[in-house]
Amino acid sequence: MKTVITPDYHLMLNTAIQQAQKGLKEGGIPIGAALFSTNGTLLGKGRNRRIQNNDPSLHGETDAFRNAGRQLSYMNTIMVTTLAPCWYCSGLIRQFKIKTVIVGESVNFSGGVGWLKQNGIKVIDLHSEECITMLGNYIRKNPDIWNEDIGEE
Repeated sequence: MKTVITPDYHLMLNTAIQQAQKGLKEGGIPIGAALFSTNGTLLGKGRNRRIQNNDPSLHGETDAFRNAGRQLSYMNTIMVTTLAPCWYCSGLIRQFKIKTVIVGESVNFSGGVGWLKQNGIKVIDLHSEECITMLGNYIRKNPDIWNEDIGEE
């Protein structure tokens, strides 16, 4: 009988939260992400650095994905993010066949979660109060920057 080890999703989320906090300290939007193998090995971590780098494509998930470097396949990886992925990041997840997404929260923004689920991707929302509060406070203080980030007028 094969033993299946389930990684600690809360511990994995903590890596993404640390990235979000780092981004906030840098003056950016507090969204962090990390890409792990299914056995829990960290492959790459990142944060939304749109403000810091003046790069509209530098979302948390894309930063973590880039920092993970080339993989032979992404089917055995888990994307962990403090916030539900936007359509852009959801497309990345779908394109590279990442099978599991751990979401810190989807209260402030639900993104492409429904679409990911419809396409067979396992999405686990941990409903992290820390994530909800961190981004909620940021949105209240910086509504224009937030709306720019999600493509709202």
